Amino acid sequence: MNTHTVASKTHDTPELFPVPGLWLGAMVPKRWAKRAVTRNAIKRQIYTVSADFSPRIPDTAWVVRLRRDFSRKEFVSASSEALKQLVRSEVQDLLQAGARAA
Repeated sequence: MNTHTVASKTHDTPELFPVPGLWLGAMVPKRWAKRAVTRNAIKRQIYTVSADFSPRIPDTAWVVRLRRDFSRKEFVSASSEALKQLVRSEVQDLLQAGARAA
């Protein structure tokens, strides 16, 4: 625990991430993926790719956020291989850039 002294008083504050390691969150808003099954499929791909990258990126907190539309017209099925490949490719590029920057 971290201990901070303020005006001669000691306050114990919990650590934000008490367990060392990689922390990853995935945000897939309804705005960009309307169906829950699509949002869940995208999140699964994010978590799968990040597990492959975990040895190469520093132990910190990361948030991956979807910022564009995955159209139902373009990706009819949430379990389509095309959707999985596109998400996997974009997440790999993102994590590679993050690993280089860190």
